[in-house]
This record gives sequence, structure tokens and C-alpha cells, in this order.
Amino acid sequence: MPLRQSWKALDRRVIVVAVEGHAGDWAAYIGAVRGLCHDVEWKEVAEHGNKLAKELAEFLFPEFKDLQYRE
Repeated sequence: MPLRQSWKALDRRVIVVAVEGHAGDWAAYIGAVRGLCHDVEWKEVAEHGNKLAKELAEFLFPEFKDLQYRE
């Protein structure tokens, strides 16, 4: 079963990304992008973005609340 992932653009140059981990957990990250193609740029944020606090991550991605947030 593939792991879930989701992203949202907060601005043309700011993306937040939620990624499910292999241990049944998840985390969300935020990062600046060039704003040229979010369908590609979200991957860079998932790998190198700054981790969001649990409360903000759950607000932005309520569909992941059933998983443990990776601290």
C-alpha cells in the first residue's frame, strides 16, 4: 500500500507538505519554492523543508490525524 502524501500552497512561493512514514506516523513540512510548478516543487519541501508544529500540521492536514505525529 502506498504511503499517503499531500501538499497545499499557502502562497505562490510557499508550500506545506504532509508525508506518511513507514512506521504508521506522519509529519508536515513547510518551505519556500520558486513557484513555477508546485506539482514538482512539493517534493523538495518534503525532503528539505522545516517541520511544522503538530497543532498547525493537524489543522492543515486533518486527514492524517489518525496517525501518530512524528516529533
